[in-house]
Amino acid sequence: MEFYTRFVQDHVILSSFFQFFILGMVGECLGLRIAGKNPFRAMTFLQFVLKMVAWGFLGILIKYAFTGFVGFAGSLGEKGLVGSLFFTKAGKAFLISFAMNILFGPQMMTFHRLTDNWIMKTGEFSGLKSSFLTLLWFWIPAHTVTFLLPEEYRIGLAALWSVVLGLIMGFYKRKGAHG
Repeated sequence: MEFYTRFVQDHVILSSFFQFFILGMVGECLGLRIAGKNPFRAMTFLQFVLKMVAWGFLGILIKYAFTGFVGFAGSLGEKGLVGSLFFTKAGKAFLISFAMNILFGPQMMTFHRLTDNWIMKTGEFSGLKSSFLTLLWFWIPAHTVTFLLPEEYRIGLAALWSVVLGLIMGFYKRKGAHG
């Protein structure tokens, strides 16, 4: 664990890239597998690699968002623009998560869909509404937990959450799971 912590602290952007490069794609592949699709037949090798790179860049964007929204929430508190509930550790974690997922989440998900569409050569946007809904029922609670952790563990947990969401969505998309 010491190696991981040191690597994350010494290589903030690179570690963000690689954690999502690996775990984001693991979540996507597991979701496809659970939904009954073979991820290695659903895309070419080049598409697979490009998706991994896209996940890596999302990791960098998420790292910047995490840093920015921690500062944003702190400024709201300093200026007296939020109630005392948000001065507790859990309250501040919720405020950061809520603000980030409401203000940044939709744009990031749209960007993610655009990169996916470009890589897969489709124009598919039908699942975007359900992606936005995950901000409310999954990402706000998940990132509230994430922001309770020390900074060096946050991106790693966020990348793990993408695996968890991949599993959930895979079960949802499984034939017969939703009607």
